[in-house]
Amino acid sequence: MPDDVPLEEPPRRMTTRSHVPGPLIDGAGPNAWQSLHVWEVLLTATTLVPAAFMLVSDMPARDKTVVVGCLIGILPLYFLLGRPAILSDDRRRGTVYIVLMVALFAPAGLLAPQTTYALFGLCPQCFMVFPARRAMIAVIALNLPPAIRYTVLSDEPQPFNFLMVITVIIFFSAVFGGWIERITTQSEERAVLIRELERSRAEVARLSAERGAQAERERLAGEIHDTLAQGFTSIIMLLQAAEAQADPSRHLTLAVRTARENLAEARLLVTTLSPAPLDGSTLDEALERLTNRLGEETGLAARFEVSGGSRPLSPPVEVVLVRAAQEGLANVRKHAAAGTVIVSIAYRDGSVRLEVRDDGCGFDPSGARGYGLRGMRARVEQVGGTLAVTGSPGGGTSLEVVIPTEPTDQGV
Repeated sequence: MPDDVPLEEPPRRMTTRSHVPGPLIDGAGPNAWQSLHVWEVLLTATTLVPAAFMLVSDMPARDKTVVVGCLIGILPLYFLLGRPAILSDDRRRGTVYIVLMVALFAPAGLLAPQTTYALFGLCPQCFMVFPARRAMIAVIALNLPPAIRYTVLSDEPQPFNFLMVITVIIFFSAVFGGWIERITTQSEERAVLIRELERSRAEVARLSAERGAQAERERLAGEIHDTLAQGFTSIIMLLQAAEAQADPSRHLTLAVRTARENLAEARLLVTTLSPAPLDGSTLDEALERLTNRLGEETGLAARFEVSGGSRPLSPPVEVVLVRAAQEGLANVRKHAAAGTVIVSIAYRDGSVRLEVRDDGCGFDPSGARGYGLRGMRARVEQVGGTLAVTGSPGGGTSLEVVIPTEPTDQGV
């Protein structure tokens, strides 16, 4: 998954939450405090403004003290209990907060009609702490003291008008609270999905990194097998042959040349990882050089043939063909006990075919389990080609690689 593809928009901070176990979604950090600040301003205004009006009213001093004290007491109650309960979703602390808030508002609501305006700040607090149904119970409890005052304690009761007002407040609270809960629930579900996507993305990145590391290890193992390991094998065989000869100079010369070529392979493996036989030469020249070197080192009748219109191929295809020829010739050297080996490449319309054929002891291809053959097949399949190994005990072996070529490989 590309890192530059955004999974989601930056999460928006929320003022309330649905009641799921765990901390408040997006409840930490400056943005969350800023969002609660809006409700804190509303709560402060709706409690202090009625308290200020009560201070200049002609209400008896005792009642005035009770009303103002109750309204102002709601604010420290909110900051000590309410805010921590909302941010941490502490249900027990939230219940204590709402009960004490109702208890503080009840005397003020019974004594002064002006305190009714505080309900605009107190009712949202219920929905911040409780889910909608329980919050409505708290809203009704908050509206009971003003209702009792207007319908029972007032000198001129106006039950109809006040009940209309209370009904509107409760209806508005129910609609507004339900809407807030739905929005909060959706936002919380979205936040959960975002976290799951982030975890999935991290897991995909981890698996991709592991797969990439595994692929790189396999690639390097194939490169080392096709270059350094085969070169060391050739050097050992040449030195062993030199020990058995009265004049070992020829074999020693070939061993030194092989060692130098192996060193070149190692250096290129560290830098460009392009096959040394192709360095500064065409594919046909590289294949011919590999074939002739096998003949020089082993004394086999080695021949290289080209058919069709020779043409440059894409670098990945040339690399695969060179590696396949190296592996095929290495198997001839180690296992075939052959007298003749022929390496041929045929350029066709839309494909190229490489064959390494010998007249040696042959083998049963179904029993082949070596790393070299597996690695060669993987290389060929990576460029869309096919690998076929045919042979029988005593009947020689033929290794054939066919790779489709793109229009750019055909000189179009």
